[in-house]
Amino acid sequence: MIRKYFLFGMPTVGLFISLMACHRLNSNKQSAGNEQVNMHSAYDDSTLNRSILPVLMPYNRIIDPAGKVIAFGDADDENHSMDVRLIPGSRLIAVEDRYGITLIDTVVKKVVTRWTYKQSTQYRGLTSTYSGLKVLKTDNQTQIFWSAAAGKGKDSKSYVFQAIWDGEKISIKNTFSFKAEGESPLALPNDLAINNENGTNYLYVVLNGNNQLVKIDLTTNKTVWTKATGVAPYGIVIAKNKAFVTNWAGPEAVDTINRETAGVPYGKTYIDPKTGATAQGTVMVMDLNKGNIIKEIPVGLHPNAIISSTDEAFVYVANGNSDIVSVISANSLQNVDAIDIKLNPGKKSYIGDTPNALAINTDGTVLYVANGLDNAVAVVKLGSKAANKTSGKSEVKGFIPTEAYPGGLAVDGNTLFVTNLEGEGSRISSKEIGQTGLGGEVAENGPAAYNSHHQKATVSIINIPDANQLQQYTKKVQNLNLSFRQQIANLLPRKNVPPRPIPERIGEPSVFNHVLYIIKENRTYDQVLGDMPEGNGAKSLCIYGDSVTPNQHNLARNFLLLDNYYVSGKCSAEGHQWTDAAMVTDYVEKSVRSWFRSYPHVQEDALVYDGNGFIWNNAADHGKTVRIYGEACAVHFDNKLSWTNIYDNYKAGKPFVFNNTSTISRVRPMLSQNYPGSDEHKINEQLRATAFIKELNEYEKKPGDQLPELMVMALSADHTVGTRPGYPTPNAMVADNDLALGRIVEAVSKSRFWKNTVIFVTEDDSQAGWDHVSAYRTTGFVISPYSRLKSKVSKNYNQTCIVRSIEQILGLPPMNIIDATALPMFDCFTNKPAHYTYQSLPNLIPLNNINPKLAALKGAALHFAQLSSKTEYDHIDGGNDDVMNRILWYAAKGKKVYPAKLAGKDTDDDKE
Repeated sequence: MIRKYFLFGMPTVGLFISLMACHRLNSNKQSAGNEQVNMHSAYDDSTLNRSILPVLMPYNRIIDPAGKVIAFGDADDENHSMDVRLIPGSRLIAVEDRYGITLIDTVVKKVVTRWTYKQSTQYRGLTSTYSGLKVLKTDNQTQIFWSAAAGKGKDSKSYVFQAIWDGEKISIKNTFSFKAEGESPLALPNDLAINNENGTNYLYVVLNGNNQLVKIDLTTNKTVWTKATGVAPYGIVIAKNKAFVTNWAGPEAVDTINRETAGVPYGKTYIDPKTGATAQGTVMVMDLNKGNIIKEIPVGLHPNAIISSTDEAFVYVANGNSDIVSVISANSLQNVDAIDIKLNPGKKSYIGDTPNALAINTDGTVLYVANGLDNAVAVVKLGSKAANKTSGKSEVKGFIPTEAYPGGLAVDGNTLFVTNLEGEGSRISSKEIGQTGLGGEVAENGPAAYNSHHQKATVSIINIPDANQLQQYTKKVQNLNLSFRQQIANLLPRKNVPPRPIPERIGEPSVFNHVLYIIKENRTYDQVLGDMPEGNGAKSLCIYGDSVTPNQHNLARNFLLLDNYYVSGKCSAEGHQWTDAAMVTDYVEKSVRSWFRSYPHVQEDALVYDGNGFIWNNAADHGKTVRIYGEACAVHFDNKLSWTNIYDNYKAGKPFVFNNTSTISRVRPMLSQNYPGSDEHKINEQLRATAFIKELNEYEKKPGDQLPELMVMALSADHTVGTRPGYPTPNAMVADNDLALGRIVEAVSKSRFWKNTVIFVTEDDSQAGWDHVSAYRTTGFVISPYSRLKSKVSKNYNQTCIVRSIEQILGLPPMNIIDATALPMFDCFTNKPAHYTYQSLPNLIPLNNINPKLAALKGAALHFAQLSSKTEYDHIDGGNDDVMNRILWYAAKGKKVYPAKLAGKDTDDDKE
């Protein structure tokens, strides 16, 4: 299927964009007193319900790629293309996607064949790892190698596949299996290298989980040696008879006394104490004969992809968390060049371009770099320090637009092949899947519905542009990335500007001194507010309406209803990075849907964090006081206590003994030890709300204004634990969450801090449900004396807009290129405060409505209760969300036919 001008044939809904109307990057003149107009882009007045290119992603990026786009993948799945290689002597390319291998004819631009893990009972449940596709032509036979893995501990599986392409089909010739060793529960093979040594082909396998490099004789299939690497090795290239291995998390952490370390989570790495992120990346050089370490070379942060020049004189390393490409001399083993590949470089530039794949032309003079969050490929002319037979300095000549998050590259003559890890995002609707007549919920003539775990994989085939075309492409990429807003973010504050709810420039005064930022879990807009006639809702998809969530409905009516607000990611592991940091790293994106090493909805993996960290350290770095309630921490208590024990004790006024811990040292002093961490179903939300209100009352009694300027709160019970016996029903848990939110807002509104406090509320993601506008649409609330609009706001806002608004209010600079291009939520405020305090509404559903025991159930009810009882659902965001969607639907709708095509099969045992 080829898509250049349209996507899936869906009609346009609402106003969208005209790219040519975007602001010019180099327009430095700003109209005094008209800053909000200067910030505006045409996309701000659109929705995400669009399937014709260009399309908008929910993080301030527009997708309008060069070349031809080929889409593929089962509509039941969330598809991602990972890596790409040429098939020598043919017009085919091989693509490693999340679920197998796809071969594409580059002339007719269509899929020739696809092999998936589902085709074999033996390999069912595996997913492809981060990258590492290799093609070997030997003895007139085309062999394809790649890596896949699944599971943890005793149930873990790690394979390198050796497949044959015979011109008609892909068949598995052999697999190499690897066992977990040391602290690792998963060997996790990733990148591969094949090297001919004295007539024998050897396979080198990077084991990302085991921190090892393995050499295998492809004639005998026997292991020659296994050697230790640095932490989380990612890529490998052979040059000058040496193996160069990138260590994603840097060197092995041996000095644990003088340097701070943290988990990744297989072992430990050195970290930056200010952010908790990895502090160093390295390339390990090893000899091929015995695997001895020759040297470990420091490079940038998150070194991932690595390739060599065609003459093997130079090695190039993409540093995903530093936005540079390191150049190493293969002879001297020294860093000889560092190439800045930012779209908008300079002293006031921001991090986040995220290089994560490389390719080089045959002449060795031009390097192509996939910049994930720029949705573009950087074209780099290599200088004399980085290539032979060249002169001058290495220089980025321009950028080529791709689809979302280019993550794999190959070049053949004048053609560039790009795998787009995020493609066009989650835009597959129930109509496209072909499911009709679904019990009136997603009926044939009713609205289409969207779920975040259904999207196509895409590959771009692009003719390499000449200089003039590249210049045009570069301007287009800057427009697509809304680069003009980066310039506005850097404007100096003006003098004598009156305080506003959201200042127009960073550093200008706000009427607010305090921000309470509340992060909830996993709901779509239609699931909760779809029954509100005031907004753009689909009542048929609403399962937690006014009778379950009276406070959220009341807040929407009494302050403002956001019916065009979006999450930026597809699941909680992404969501808590978007909410806390306003971007995701290469490590997060490469892990999407597989989560081999961790599922980082709780911040416990140093590889997850970007180089600038989170909103809390941004605030603290700029002199603001910070308090964290339940976010970025784990809670520990007597696990013998049941939900009912804890709730009954709370009602009786008995204290709950617990302890919160964090792996981020910067978080620990900010962390409330009165408010239990959110990653636990057993703890009711009223206990949390009461803990916050008690602290708020204590701040009221203190002299002056000592309430923290930034408060970050996790309030997660709306996730629910399905129909697990012994726990509240889904309706009761959502009602518990709703009441807690109402009580917290009431307490703040009746405090002496209300006049200068704003509350932002968002879901972390929208994965556990359906929405008729977009898979990314969710509920959001802006609550303050200046937000009593009592009307609907349909501006296109997303999670990064909340982060940018918080920064704008507190006078903080943006942390990265994503929040630097986010639109502050100006439309959510008036300039005059309302004399109004909120009164929370009582719950209409008993909070202790407990799911019945298994013995009392039969049929579907028993089946779903058994699924809910699986150990992977013990914590928030554990287990398979597709299965949980089905459980929640049954709990809300009973026997009403479930929209199965929207959420997959309930037999899937994927453990996130």
